[in-house]
Amino acid sequence: MRKIGIAVAALFVFSAVLPVAAQAPEPIDYNAIYTIKDIGFNHSQVMDIMSYLTDVYGPRLTNSPNMRAAAQWTEDEMKQWGIANVHTEPWKFGRGWSNERFSAMMITPRPYILIAYPLAWTPGTNGAVTAPAVLALIQNEQDLDKYRGQLKGKFVLTQVPPDDPAHFEAQGHRYTDADLAEIATEPVPGARNEDRFARFRAMRALQQKVQAFLVAEHAAGWIQASRGDDGTVYVQSGGSYEPGAPAALPSVAMASECYGRIYRLLEKKIPVTLRINDENKFYDDDLKSFNIIGEILGTDKADEVVMMGGHFDSWHAGTGATDNGAGSAVMLEALRILKASGLKMRRTVRIGLWTGEEEGLLGSRAYVNEHFGDPKTMQLKPEQAKLDAYYNIDNGSGKIRGVYLQGNEAVAHIFRQWMRPFNDLGMTTLSIRNTGGTDHLSYNAVGIPGFQFIQDPIEYETRTHHSNMDVYERIQEPDMKQMAVIVASFVYLTANRDEMLPRKPLPPPSTSPF
Repeated sequence: MRKIGIAVAALFVFSAVLPVAAQAPEPIDYNAIYTIKDIGFNHSQVMDIMSYLTDVYGPRLTNSPNMRAAAQWTEDEMKQWGIANVHTEPWKFGRGWSNERFSAMMITPRPYILIAYPLAWTPGTNGAVTAPAVLALIQNEQDLDKYRGQLKGKFVLTQVPPDDPAHFEAQGHRYTDADLAEIATEPVPGARNEDRFARFRAMRALQQKVQAFLVAEHAAGWIQASRGDDGTVYVQSGGSYEPGAPAALPSVAMASECYGRIYRLLEKKIPVTLRINDENKFYDDDLKSFNIIGEILGTDKADEVVMMGGHFDSWHAGTGATDNGAGSAVMLEALRILKASGLKMRRTVRIGLWTGEEEGLLGSRAYVNEHFGDPKTMQLKPEQAKLDAYYNIDNGSGKIRGVYLQGNEAVAHIFRQWMRPFNDLGMTTLSIRNTGGTDHLSYNAVGIPGFQFIQDPIEYETRTHHSNMDVYERIQEPDMKQMAVIVASFVYLTANRDEMLPRKPLPPPSTSPF
């Protein structure tokens, strides 16, 4: 997600190219909007939901015990609200994993507490291990031979510390009018950057070879420098959730400041001893993950469905607040608002909270394959024609500024009118652009209108996304209330529209989720 803009000029362009018949006024039930605003602003529960998902049950790594406990709490809450058909739908994933205990210290030459986190799906140290640290700088496969036979029983550092430049601009910000105006424009696609993809694939391949090498050398552990600074550590996976995958090594991501100190001492030929206690558990009793589903049944068009959702899983260094407890809490609150309002909706409203998003949109892709069609073959199922639209939240806790249309010009005039009651809340912008990386793509892949909202970035990319700072304190309460009200209103208006939202032509078969 990048910049958007004040959208006025872009919206005039949409009006100019749409047929006159498509410009008919969209009826807006302002009494319903007033009711939704009253419940969402004056009787909100969104931050309480947020605290349960993060403080009580977070983090929510896919197939971990925490994720399962959070899902059970969510199901119980929806049932208390009177939501119908609350259930989970399983799909094949792999092993669960959790960290049970972790500590890391430099023992010599001076005691020093280290900021670090174990990488997901890596084994533990089997008790506290005290061992020397060693530099083994590996930039290519040929470098492996330099260190063969030298790493047994040692904590290995394989990279140069990242640069940590000073910050002269705020790391959190809201979109300006200029930002929004830029996002509203349609960029002309350039050449695909194959070099970038090739570099990424080569880097991943080298990491796998380094992992296998360190395992074969019987190293005590792999210390990796995290990007970020000020003690912020970005932590994802270091092993595989697939049963029977090659063995991994105890591996940690370390704050750049801590990693840099160890690196510089070793460069000076000063011996460094580390003590790490890393206790992790794997769970092989149930290799299926699941999605969480609930509904408010419609009236005269109950066989047609409007969906809203976001991914429920997270990484494990924080508590999964901005990514994506925020999206899950907003969608749950929007569902609660609609139920509490007593407003009648013609179509059935369904929430879907997905797991496995962080591993490649796996949960939403499994759900789409089961219910709507296979994007690899474009063989569609009957439910595909009955799903009106899917709305998604997954860009942190920044307030909604508009909607990405995913190239669907035909809905622009509809959304433009629906946004009017929220212009004074900052929602002014439509962007024709596609935005990627999250679960609405699973729906677009089989021809269903799937939309991601434009959100203020706040600190999402600069501080919280996949880091140990992804915690409740980084959530903006007014923004959460604004998001829940807007989502509930858009879902309500979609559910009560005479016709389903217009669709783009079906996409060609594709194997890529992104």
